[in-house]
Amino acid sequence: MNAPYDGDRGRSPGSDPAGQAPPPPGREPYGQTPHRSAFPEPEAPGPGNDALYGRQDPTPPHRPDPRQWTPGPEPEQPQGQQDAFAHLYRDQQQPYEPQRPQQPAPLPPAPTPAPATGPEPGPVTPPEPEPAKKKPAGRASGLLRSSALMAAGTLVSRLTGFVRQLVITAAIGAVLLGDTYTVAMNLPTMIYILTIGGGLNSVFVPQLVRAMKDDDDGGEAYANRLLTLVMVLLAGLVAVSVFAAPLLIRAMSVPIAEDQAANEVAITFARYCLPTIFFMGVHVVMGQVLNARGRFGAMMWTPVLNNVVVIFTFAMFIWVYGTAGSSNMGVTTITPEGVRLLGIGTLLGLTVQALAMLPYLSQAGYKFRPRFDWRGHGLGKAAKLAKWTFLFVLANQAGLVVVTQLATQSGKVAADLGFPGTGIMAYNNAFLIWQMPQAIITVSVMAALLPRISRAAHDEDHAAVRDDISQGLRNSAVAIVPISFAFVALGVPMCILMFSSSGLAAAQSMGYVLMAFGLGLIPYSMQYVVLRGFYAYEDTRTPFYNTVIVAACWAALSTICFFVFPARWTVAGIAASYGLSYAIGVGVAWKRMSKRVGGDLDGPRVIRTYARLMGAGIPAAIAGGAAGYGITQSIGQGPLGALAALAGGGTVLMAVFFLAAKRMRVEEMTAMVGMVRGRLGR
Repeated sequence: MNAPYDGDRGRSPGSDPAGQAPPPPGREPYGQTPHRSAFPEPEAPGPGNDALYGRQDPTPPHRPDPRQWTPGPEPEQPQGQQDAFAHLYRDQQQPYEPQRPQQPAPLPPAPTPAPATGPEPGPVTPPEPEPAKKKPAGRASGLLRSSALMAAGTLVSRLTGFVRQLVITAAIGAVLLGDTYTVAMNLPTMIYILTIGGGLNSVFVPQLVRAMKDDDDGGEAYANRLLTLVMVLLAGLVAVSVFAAPLLIRAMSVPIAEDQAANEVAITFARYCLPTIFFMGVHVVMGQVLNARGRFGAMMWTPVLNNVVVIFTFAMFIWVYGTAGSSNMGVTTITPEGVRLLGIGTLLGLTVQALAMLPYLSQAGYKFRPRFDWRGHGLGKAAKLAKWTFLFVLANQAGLVVVTQLATQSGKVAADLGFPGTGIMAYNNAFLIWQMPQAIITVSVMAALLPRISRAAHDEDHAAVRDDISQGLRNSAVAIVPISFAFVALGVPMCILMFSSSGLAAAQSMGYVLMAFGLGLIPYSMQYVVLRGFYAYEDTRTPFYNTVIVAACWAALSTICFFVFPARWTVAGIAASYGLSYAIGVGVAWKRMSKRVGGDLDGPRVIRTYARLMGAGIPAAIAGGAAGYGITQSIGQGPLGALAALAGGGTVLMAVFFLAAKRMRVEEMTAMVGMVRGRLGR
C-alpha cells in the first residue's frame, strides 16, 4: 500500500480501482491504489477513488467549429435530485478565473444611406472587412503548458513513489514489521476518505469552483470559509483518532492487535501517522484553490517532496540498522529510536507536501484569512449532497478492511510456517507494479478520446460514443494484453529484482502474488474505459452501483480464498479475486452502457480483437516464461539472474507475441507498428 495521502504511487485496491470517478490523465494525490494510498484512486486500489482527490487535467480550448458543441446553460434539477458527482464532472473541465465586469462593446457606426437618384452613379466603396479576431494563443498555450507540467509532475511523482516503496520494503521487509507499518500508514487515508475526504472533493470543491467563477471577490471568501472549516474538523478528527489508535488498529487487523509486540509498534506508528489526516485535507483544499485559478502544477509536483522525505528517512534507517534481509529486523527487535525515526519521517513528508503549497498560493494572489461565519453560505447544502459520496467510499473502504484483516492473518500464519512475503505489504507491492500499465497507457488513451466522447454524448450521437469507446478498448488492449501475460510469465524475476533486499523468499512470494494479479489487468483496464462513457453522459450513479458490485465480489471471493487456500497462497488468491471482481464489473457496466447507446457497444469487433491478442499472448507467455526459468536455473535466482531472466524472457515473449499477433492480423497492432515506423522515418 502506499503511504497515507500519496497520489503518486498507484492506487491501491481500496481507493480507486480503475478510475471510477471522472478521469484525470495524470495522477492523483492521495492513496494511489483500489486502496489509493496504501490500497486503491480514482486512476485505483479499491473500486473508485480518483474523484475523491479532485484531480483534473486542463483541456485546451478548441477553436469554433460547427461540428463541436458549445455548452449552453445547464438545466436546473428539481429540488432533492442533485447529483453530487455530476458537479465534479461539469465544473472542473477547465479552470475558471474570478469574474470581472464586462465592458460594453462599442456600437458599429450607422451605415450612410446611398442616394436614391442621381445624375451619375459614383463608384461604390466596398465595405471595410472586419479585423480578424486574434486567436487566444496565450490562453491556449498556457493550458498546453499546464497539461505538460501536470503530466511531468505525475510521471516524476509515480517514479519517486515507486522508489519510495522499494526503499520501505528494503528497510523493514515484507513480514510482520512491514505489515504493521503498512496498516498504520493506511489508517489516515481511510479515516480521511470516510469522514470528509470524499465529500470535500466531489461536493465542496465544485462549489468552490463555482464561487470563484460567480462571486464578486473571485470566491476568496468561500475558499477561506471552506479551508477554515476543514482545518477545524480535521484537527478534531486527529485528536479523536490518535486517542483511539488501539481500537483502530484492532479494527484493521486483529492478528496484529493480538500480538503484543506488533500491537505496540503498530499503535506507535499510527500515532505518528494519524496527524497526516490534517495535512491531507489542507493540501486538497489549497490545491483546488490553485486549480480553480488555473495553477495546476503544484498539486502534481508537491507529492514528490513527500516521497523524497520518506525515501531519505528510510535510507537513514538502512544506513543505521541495515536492510531487512541482513538485519532480520522485526517487531521484537526494532528499537524505539528506529520506530521514532520512521514515524517522524512519515509525518514530516506529508507536512512538507502541504506547506509547499503556500508559496504557490501567495503567487496566485490568494491570502488565507480564517473565517468562522459558516452559516448561510451554502456549506450546509453542499454537505447534504455529500451523502452519495459517503456511500460511495464506504463501499470501497469496507472491502479494503475485510481484505486487510484476511491478508494480515494469513501473512502472519504463513510467516510462522517459513513463508515470508505473503501479507498485506506483499499484496501492496505487487499491486503497485501491476496497476502501473493501466495508469499510464489506458489513462493516456482515454485522455485523448474523452473530449470527443463528451461532445458526442452531449449531441446524443450514440453511434459516435460507441465507436470511441470501442476504439479506446481496442487501442489500449494492444499494450495491456501482452503486459498482463508478461506478469504471469515473469512476475517472480520482476519482484526478485526489485525486492530481493527484503529477502529472497519474501521477494519470490511477492512474485507469485504479481502472477496472480496478471490477467486481471485486462478487465481492470476495460472497466476504466467503459466507465468513461457514463461520465461523458454525466451519469455518476451507475458507476457508484458498479463500484458496490466490484467491492462486494472482491470481499466475498477473498473470504472464500482465506478459508479454502493454505495461508501461503491466500494473498495470491485475493489478488486473483481482485481481477475476477473487475471482470464481473465489466460485464455489468458493458450491459448498461450498451443499453445507453442503443443496444450495441461494438461487441463483436472488440471481442475479436481481445480474443486474437490473448491467443497471441498464450504462446508468448509460455515461451517467455520457459526462457526466463531456464536462465535463472543456469545463472541463479539472485538479482543478477532475475535481471537476465527478465531481459531474455521478455525479449522472447514480445517476439513471439508480435509474430503471433501479426499472423492473426490484429489490425490495431498493425496500425501501431505503422505509426512507430512512421515516427522513426522507416
